[in-house]
Amino acid sequence: MTFSARLHEKLQPVWRQNHEHPFVKGLGSGELDEEKFRFFMVQDYLYLIEYAKLFAIGAVKATDVDTMSKFAGLLDGTMNTEMELHRQYAKEFGISLEELENAEASPVTLAYTHYMLHVGNNGGLAELVAALLPCMWSYAEIGKELDRIPGARDGKYGEWIKMYADDEFQSLNELTIRMLDELAEGKPEHELKRLEEIFLNTTRFEYLFWDMSWNQQMWPLEEST
Repeated sequence: MTFSARLHEKLQPVWRQNHEHPFVKGLGSGELDEEKFRFFMVQDYLYLIEYAKLFAIGAVKATDVDTMSKFAGLLDGTMNTEMELHRQYAKEFGISLEELENAEASPVTLAYTHYMLHVGNNGGLAELVAALLPCMWSYAEIGKELDRIPGARDGKYGEWIKMYADDEFQSLNELTIRMLDELAEGKPEHELKRLEEIFLNTTRFEYLFWDMSWNQQMWPLEEST
C-alpha cells in the first residue's frame, strides 16, 4: 500500500465529513446561499495567496530541477487558474479586486495558512507536501463528486465545480499525490507518523474552513472603537 493510500483509508471518517458538509452539498445542488458563497470566495482568495507560497518554498527546498519544475507548475496553476476563477466570481458578486485583496482574514483562514507555512518553512519537502495535499486532494474529489450530479455544471456554481472536476486540476492533484509517495518512500515509521499527523491536521482545517464559510464566521468579539 502506498503512503497516500494509507492516509486516504485511515482518515476516511474525517475526510467524509468534509465532503458531506452542507456548504459542499449546497454547491452541488445550487441551493447554497449566495452570501455564504461570497464570504467563502473572499476568504479562499486570501487563503490561496498564502497557499501559493508553499509551492514557492517547495521550489526553493527542491534538490533537483524536475522537482523545482513540478512546484513551479503547481504555483502557476494556483496563481493563474484557481485565483483567476475567484476574481471572475468576485466581479459577479460586485467585489472589486482591491476589496478582494485587502479583505480581513478570518481566524480560521489565519490559523490554517499559518500552520501550513510553519510546517513548510520548518520541515522538509515531505512535511510541506503532507501539509498542502489535503486541500488539493479533497477539492479534486469533491469536484468529481459534484460533477456527477445531473445539471450541476449548469447551475449557479457550475464554473467552480468544473474547474476542480476538470482534467487539469485532477492531473495536478495526482502529481502531488505521487510526489508525497516518493518523498515518504523508505522513511521509518516514526517519520511517517509525523507526516500522517500533519495531513490529519490540515484535513481538519479543511472542515473548519467549510464550516467557517457556512456560518460566515469572523472574530467572535468586535473591537471597540
